[in-house]
Amino acid sequence: MAHASDEDYARILVTSALPYANGPAHLGHLAGAYLPGDIYCRFQRLMGRDVVYICGSDEHGVAIIMRAREEGVSPQEIVDRYHPMLRDGFEAFGMSFDHYGRTSSPKHHEMSQAFFAEIAAKNKFVLKKESQLYDPEAKLFLADRFVRGKCPNTSCGYEEAYGDQCEKCGRSMSPKELIDPRSAITDAKPELKETTHWYLPLDEVQGWLEQWLDGHGEWKPNVLGQAKSWLKEGLRERSMTRDLPWGVPVPSAVAEAAGVDAEGKVLYVWFDAPIGYISSTCEWAEAVGEPDRWRDYWGQEDTKLVHFIGKDNIVFHCLIFPAMLKLHGDFVLPDNVPANEFLNIEGKKLSTSRGWAVWLHEFLEEFPADYLRYSLLGVLPETKDSDFSWKDFQSRVNNELADTFGNFVNRSLTFAKRFFDGKVPELVAPNELDKGMLQAIAEAPAAIAEHLENYRFRDAGDAMMGIARHANKYFNDSEPWATRKSDAQKCANTIHVSLQVSAALSIVCEPFLPFTAAAMREMLALDGVRSSTRSEGAGGLGWHDAARPLMTSGSPLGEPVILFQKVEDERVQAQIDKLEAAAAPPEPRGGPYEPLSDTIVYDDFAKLDLRVALVTEAERVPKSKKLLRCQVDLGFEKRQVLAGVAEHLSPEDLIGKKVVMVANLAPRKMMGLESQGMLLMATEREGRLLPVWTEGEPGSTVA
Repeated sequence: MAHASDEDYARILVTSALPYANGPAHLGHLAGAYLPGDIYCRFQRLMGRDVVYICGSDEHGVAIIMRAREEGVSPQEIVDRYHPMLRDGFEAFGMSFDHYGRTSSPKHHEMSQAFFAEIAAKNKFVLKKESQLYDPEAKLFLADRFVRGKCPNTSCGYEEAYGDQCEKCGRSMSPKELIDPRSAITDAKPELKETTHWYLPLDEVQGWLEQWLDGHGEWKPNVLGQAKSWLKEGLRERSMTRDLPWGVPVPSAVAEAAGVDAEGKVLYVWFDAPIGYISSTCEWAEAVGEPDRWRDYWGQEDTKLVHFIGKDNIVFHCLIFPAMLKLHGDFVLPDNVPANEFLNIEGKKLSTSRGWAVWLHEFLEEFPADYLRYSLLGVLPETKDSDFSWKDFQSRVNNELADTFGNFVNRSLTFAKRFFDGKVPELVAPNELDKGMLQAIAEAPAAIAEHLENYRFRDAGDAMMGIARHANKYFNDSEPWATRKSDAQKCANTIHVSLQVSAALSIVCEPFLPFTAAAMREMLALDGVRSSTRSEGAGGLGWHDAARPLMTSGSPLGEPVILFQKVEDERVQAQIDKLEAAAAPPEPRGGPYEPLSDTIVYDDFAKLDLRVALVTEAERVPKSKKLLRCQVDLGFEKRQVLAGVAEHLSPEDLIGKKVVMVANLAPRKMMGLESQGMLLMATEREGRLLPVWTEGEPGSTVA
């Protein structure tokens, strides 16, 4: 079956996987779903095509709830912390999203509930009452990642498999299939408790999914292989709702019609998350003042929909979301899902829990974004897992960006400034070497475009750098430093051609190196290039214009600047040391332990009256660096206690906590205030003070 080309579509809608808002972005994220998507969209805009690029934070699901429970805060506090961190990090990296939304927004809740209600109205869901795992201690149904246990796959047997998927062998499952399941919240043994949920009948649409995938033989083998392996195993009904305290609530009207109590029931995160693509497109349309325009991208058959994801999301984007779209009936289906494999770090599997990761925001504090974009471009895991190493990063920056690309551009502009009054010299009677270089740039845009349109980003990047390699050789072979004195016109021809190559590079490098491209065009005084960050139609200089000479003889040039600085060994070693330190097991803190005090007899200890005290108020004592003034409740009376812990603890660390205090200590005045007791503190080896917590009743004795 012949597949349509990009020219056959009126518009292109591109999405990158929604990152969980429970932590910052790392290099694995960028190499999987984000850098390839941005390169593709920047290229398509330079081609003059109508492109909308959508992403946003995935703010629901078990991962968010678990992070919130670990920190003792609300899920909303977690997503409000990480959403701006993700958004701002992507912007600094050069991601050209038309809109970056969030799934906690009112618009997303509205559209997700409407989508769910439409499928329910068409009677496509299967309503099932069944027993599910329940944590009696947390008083919570254990959906998916709230459960851990042994993988039921006999060839795997991984002891820490989650209730939805084994991270070791990739098997999908339900929580009840785990062997020896336990709660990921309390580690309690779950009970079975009855509940009702809405299931998506994937088994009923399997035939359609098989036929649909058979029509996409042009997809990457790793994507088709994983999707078809699921089909071969046979699809089953999958629950699209959960009993959870955080998420998009099940529409009350749908629940009422089904005779189900909707209290505490939310949409499955993998039902609402991909709808985030739709709700974010709707928010984009509202932002540009055309609120109905989103329908053109989601409801017209001449729209090309492309999902950029990592391989862990293949099943959801190639089977479950297409099934949802099909059952709803009003939306376009994906034209392609060019998923990437995983990126390893320094030869080891990336693991955020073990500290083996390189974080985007920390990287950008040390190096320019284009250094990272180019180094990742060379190791994109397009067909198999690949590896990022700091030494390889250094080599790519120093040898390719600095010595090849930057060196050529700098020499060309510096020669023009020094010997041709900072203007483009005239080309007269070019020789074969000149013509060969001009022919190379005439052919390059189409060659690079073919790679990009077929999602071969590494090949495209290599072809782009190939122009710079060819240009460097051309410059060296032409020897303008020699012909400047022996044949001035030949020298002028060399610089003219080199500036034409630089102009071409400033366009074809933009999808990969957008910040570099902007700096180059400023040096070249090249205006009127079509934006690659937003769609503007066919106006201005675009991708294919890079194939022809763009610099006019006699045109003044800007000031040349160094595009790339080499990365020194010391800076690379510092990053390697930082990575290894983050992943190393914790060293014993502090120095030697304090020696034991002199031996006492029981009668000495018995003189202390230790009581449980509830701290009801705490505040810093003015003009004191060390003191906190605390109001404590002993159950039978309230007291004021001054604690010398302000350099170690904030008032909020103590308020509402039950601590141990010496209740029969003689009162003492400090800073004009009376202290009526002493709070017990543990002093760690490095000198940090920590309260002695207790669960006892206020006023109870400690013996």
